[in-house]
Amino acid sequence: MDTTKTTAIDWNAELADQLDWHWEHQLRPRLDGLTDAEYFWEPVAGCWSIRPRAEATSPLAMGPGDLVMDFARPAPQPEPVTTIAWRLSHITVGCFAWRIALHFGGPPVDWATWEYAGTAAEALRQLDDQHAAWIKAVRGLGAEGLAWQVGPGEGDDSEYAQCPMAGLVLHINREVIHHGAEISLLRDLYAREKDSNGL
Repeated sequence: MDTTKTTAIDWNAELADQLDWHWEHQLRPRLDGLTDAEYFWEPVAGCWSIRPRAEATSPLAMGPGDLVMDFARPAPQPEPVTTIAWRLSHITVGCFAWRIALHFGGPPVDWATWEYAGTAAEALRQLDDQHAAWIKAVRGLGAEGLAWQVGPGEGDDSEYAQCPMAGLVLHINREVIHHGAEISLLRDLYAREKDSNGL
């Protein structure tokens, strides 16, 4: 390795590209063709999901409309398995939309006010919109913006409140990558379950 040469690193591009490459080449293609049956599939008893308010199974179901997101604080132990619908909502709202509202001037959003998607197609549209807004905002930070302190918007007890924005961006990258992998696995399991049952 030639250690006499140095290259300026565009950390903003590196952080945004880490998520965007995963999105374009792995996660988003794996979501193509998602059906409503897969979206709501509960592989085991006691799953958390997005469901009609009257059918909510958790003590803190959130959402303003007919559909709510199962939730509890503190979470029960062991934590419930979550459906693709729940995981997509987690990425869309918790990773993207809420952070866009907190840090980039997006419209106010939180778990209690989000209109949860009742179909896979609507969930993917919401996800696409929020991902595009998040990546655009991150790319607009520049080197100076990555060094800004995240601040109290995340909550005083949040480990990210004292971090630079770069730390939050890395956290979102990890969240989307690992929840995306879980969703991909659930799709694989659903397909095998369907085949084994001759459906």
